[in-house]
Amino acid sequence: MASDNASSRHDPVGRAIYDRIGKDYSAAVDTRPHNAYYERPATLSLLPAVAGLHVLDAGSGNGWYTEYLLLQGARVTACDVSPVMVQQAQARVGERAPVYVADLAQPLAFAHDRAFDLVLAPLVLHYLEDWEQTLTEFRRILHIHGTLVFSTHHPTADYQHHPESDYFATQLVEEEWKLGTVQFYRRPMSAIVNALTESGFCIERMLEPHPTPEYQQADPSEYEQLMRFPHFVVIRARSL
Repeated sequence: MASDNASSRHDPVGRAIYDRIGKDYSAAVDTRPHNAYYERPATLSLLPAVAGLHVLDAGSGNGWYTEYLLLQGARVTACDVSPVMVQQAQARVGERAPVYVADLAQPLAFAHDRAFDLVLAPLVLHYLEDWEQTLTEFRRILHIHGTLVFSTHHPTADYQHHPESDYFATQLVEEEWKLGTVQFYRRPMSAIVNALTESGFCIERMLEPHPTPEYQQADPSEYEQLMRFPHFVVIRARSL
């Protein structure tokens, strides 16, 4: 169902969702096949060697990626819009990394210019209406030629799930998940590409991932669907 909820421009969509479902989401997401055997392997495959790098985990959720990066030898700063998710991530990593409550649609006050080598933004940007503002802020805090890796909903999958919407528009849509009602923004592929290039990034690699063999064991039906039709897209870009 598409929506033109104007208040969403002022109240972060992700905060309302994950303050409500955050604890249940955190309990399931580490082993949920869609994450463990689909999104994460694809996203990790696009990361550079992170040992010694300063990484921003933007939209850190329950801290799975934050912990992974720390174990690989990175220096990590994390943030999430939901205080509930920040609590989950901080409990996971303890004093090994700072975790801030921060809205990616606003300036990141905790981050200095050119402070980071890598920004990782897994499954978070679809909760934002205006990508250019966020990507411009990522470029500000990245070193020159720094790396951005992010995963997000695949535009064709979102359109398939919301055929009543306008593919060429950026629209707030609503879905029913097992954990409850969620909202996010669907947008065309051209909007993803143009937001990156207009914000000063060059795309280096794009993946429309396949699930890993482990997914087939966990859920054969979903595995077959994802082998034929992508749900996510993963992109690595370089700041110019």
